[in-house]
Amino acid sequence: MSTLWKDIQYKMLRSGSKLNLLIGINIIVFLVINVTGTLEQFIFRSNFIDNYSADYLALTAYLPKLEIRFWTPFTYMFMHAGVFHILFNMLWLYWMGQIFEEYLGKKRTLGLYIMGGLAGALLYIISFNVFPFFTESHASFNSTMVGASAGVMAIIVATATLLPDYTLSLILIGPVKLKWLVLFFVIIDFLGIVGPNAGGEIAHLGGAWMGFVYIKQVQRGNDWIGAITNLFRSKSKLKVVSKNPLKNSSGIPRQEEIDFILDKISKSGYDSLSKQEKEILFRASNNNEG
Repeated sequence: MSTLWKDIQYKMLRSGSKLNLLIGINIIVFLVINVTGTLEQFIFRSNFIDNYSADYLALTAYLPKLEIRFWTPFTYMFMHAGVFHILFNMLWLYWMGQIFEEYLGKKRTLGLYIMGGLAGALLYIISFNVFPFFTESHASFNSTMVGASAGVMAIIVATATLLPDYTLSLILIGPVKLKWLVLFFVIIDFLGIVGPNAGGEIAHLGGAWMGFVYIKQVQRGNDWIGAITNLFRSKSKLKVVSKNPLKNSSGIPRQEEIDFILDKISKSGYDSLSKQEKEILFRASNNNEG
C-alpha cells in the first residue's frame, strides 16, 4: 500500500506532468466527497456532506449568492456529479492532454485547464443572467454547475487547433481527424444550450472558445500562460556575454523558431516538419518540462 501511495505521489508531484496532477486532484476530491457522503447516508441517514459541498463548492449563476460564494468559479471545475461524469472527463483529459503536452510541453496544461474552466464559468453566469430564455423563468436562482468539462474542452480544442489533421482511431468508427471530432462536439454542445443540461453545454462552449483563442495567440507569439509563468520564475543574477550573436550557445530554441514550427504544424501537420525542425521542437519541449 505504501508503494502504491508513493507511486501516486510521484506521478502527481514529481513526474513534471501537470496532467497527472489535474487527474489526481479531480479523483481525490471526488472520492473524499462521495465516499464520506455515502458513509454518512448509510450510517446516519443524513445528507450534510452532499448538501454542504453543493452549497459551498458548486458554481451558482444566482448573482447575490455568487457574491458570497466568490470562490465557486474555481472550485466547481474539480467536482463531478457522478462516476460516469468524472470517468469520461478524465479519460478525455488524459487522451488529449498527452498529445497537448507532447507538442507544447508540460507547463501549460494546468494553466489552460484553469483558464478554460473560468471561461466556461463566466459564459454560464452571463448567459443565465442576460438571455431571456433563462431570465424569464428565473433559472439562475436554482441553477448550479459542477464538472471539469470546460477545462477539458479547452485542452481538447487547443490540441485540435494546433494539430487539426492529427488522427485518432475510435472504436466502431475508425480513424478520425481531430478537427472533425471537435467540430462534432461543439455542434452537439451548441444544440444542447436549450436542453436540460444547458448550463453545462454553455460552459463547454466557453472552454472551447478559450482553447481556440489561446492557441491562435501562441501562434502569433503571445503565450499567455508562459508570460504568467515567467513572472514567477526566479532570474539568475549572473550575466552571460556571447561573443557570437548569431549562435545560440545555450541550445535553447528561440521563440520565433518555435512559433514558426507551431504555425507549420497547424497548417500542414507534424509530418511536414524537417528533421532539423523536429529536433528544435523536441529541445523546446524538453526545456518546457524543466
